[in-house]
Amino acid sequence: MFGGGGMNPRKMKQMMKQMGIDVEELDAERVVIETADGDDLVFDGAQVTKMDAQGQETYQIVGSPEAVADAGAGGSPSAVEGDSGTAAIEEDGADDAGIPDEDVALVAERAGVPKSTAREALEDADGDLAAAIAELE
Repeated sequence: MFGGGGMNPRKMKQMMKQMGIDVEELDAERVVIETADGDDLVFDGAQVTKMDAQGQETYQIVGSPEAVADAGAGGSPSAVEGDSGTAAIEEDGADDAGIPDEDVALVAERAGVPKSTAREALEDADGDLAAAIAELE
């Protein structure tokens, strides 16, 4: 939003507060997104951030969803194997640990480090982009 690649997180938070933007980390255990086609997305252990800017609330979910068939269609929810959701993401452009190549490239660019170093930082941070970038800066 601000392009603060090398900005101190504390200073960024202070600037956002001056602009009337409040950011709050939520302690969410599970997030479910119900889709129109019946294949819901379930995020277990996702990081959820709530941002309130001038009365408009925005939620950001960081994590890998699992596609689950709608409970009404087959009784109880069960994971859909071979679904085009997360399986396709992991097959196209991700390593064995499930870190997408785009995330590695983004962290490497933002932190100014080689991709191998960025991948290690992402693995250490369990795929959390912000934490990996902060660790490298």
